[in-house]
Amino acid sequence: MLPYLIDWLSLLGRWLHFITGIAWIGSSFYFVWLDNHLLPPKRAEAEEEGVGGEVWSVHGGGFYHAQKYRTAPAALPEPLHWFKWEAYTTWISGMFLLALIYWYGAEIYLVDASVTPLSNPVAVAIAIGVLIGTWLVYDLMCKSPLGANDTLLALGLLALVSVLAWGLCQVFSGRGAFIHFGAALGTIMVANVYRVIIPGQKQMVAAAARGEAADPSWGIKGKQRSVHNTYFTLPVLFVMISHHYAMTYSTAYSWLILVAISVAGALIRVYFVARHSGNASPWPLAAALLLLAAVALALVPAQGARATASVSTADVQTIMTNRCTTCHAQSPTFAAYASAPAGVALEDAVQIRAAAPRIYEQTVVSRVMPIGNLTKMTEDERAIIDAWYQSNQWSAN
Repeated sequence: MLPYLIDWLSLLGRWLHFITGIAWIGSSFYFVWLDNHLLPPKRAEAEEEGVGGEVWSVHGGGFYHAQKYRTAPAALPEPLHWFKWEAYTTWISGMFLLALIYWYGAEIYLVDASVTPLSNPVAVAIAIGVLIGTWLVYDLMCKSPLGANDTLLALGLLALVSVLAWGLCQVFSGRGAFIHFGAALGTIMVANVYRVIIPGQKQMVAAAARGEAADPSWGIKGKQRSVHNTYFTLPVLFVMISHHYAMTYSTAYSWLILVAISVAGALIRVYFVARHSGNASPWPLAAALLLLAAVALALVPAQGARATASVSTADVQTIMTNRCTTCHAQSPTFAAYASAPAGVALEDAVQIRAAAPRIYEQTVVSRVMPIGNLTKMTEDERAIIDAWYQSNQWSAN
């Protein structure tokens, strides 16, 4: 009953995380677009009222007229809409999923004894420390003299995320390392909203209510953190889907793959931000595509020699029964699952032949299954699966 309950909690948590993530990213991308499309107001009255830029748009059968004030309007309007709960709810739901899947099930998804043997409490403590520590280091970097130079700060942040990726991949399973890399970036993003952007906006609103000029430093800091958030977005989205693609996190240099794809995502966002302002160099996009192509080439599986030994599906079925069907069965005996993961059952020859490419990829090429090698699949057993698949016996037996 508990695995069934956990499945429902995971389903509802993912759904909420997905919905609120769309709302947060959508509003963030929209305001970046809006800032980069503002034009000087055409009416003198708008200039006199303090409008610094405006844009007309059409959507859903209606016309919209958005204006941005240089500081604040003479009288604060009511109601004044704030964009913050999308960010907070996305992070809260993400942390709920992280705790439910990766911390509660640390022995399955987070700890890999072949990387670093850790007890579950120690692994979870390290994970929490990484999330907090990454934010503290990032925040100190932004507040240091480095923060006054965007180029140097960008290089510093590249170094920070590279060290983060490398360190996580030395401690956790590949899948666990990737998701905690994304969680660390997501924590930075929401902490930017909670600790810098929203407090700055509150200072500006309070100053306007008193009829005083707002402290411009808050706007400068908020803008800087907002820009960082938009460049972190695509790397975080990649991490959210990466667990479907074991080829990215199952290599000896998984941390380097993670950094390369993250940099490519940031460069793609650089290109589109520049494109919104009408002055987009193609080089960031070209560099991103080259990076992704290089990663794809680096991950091409090595072609082993064609197997000569005859291996039957019955031989492989014995391995599946001993190593895989505790989870991959209609009624798993492993307590973490109420049903077969990804709907893949491996209880008979027909199911095994149907899943042959997936079995080969997961057990021989990426070697991520059995997950965390909890059932102790041996090298000889992997060799048997390799020979079975390459000899194409599975398609005939």
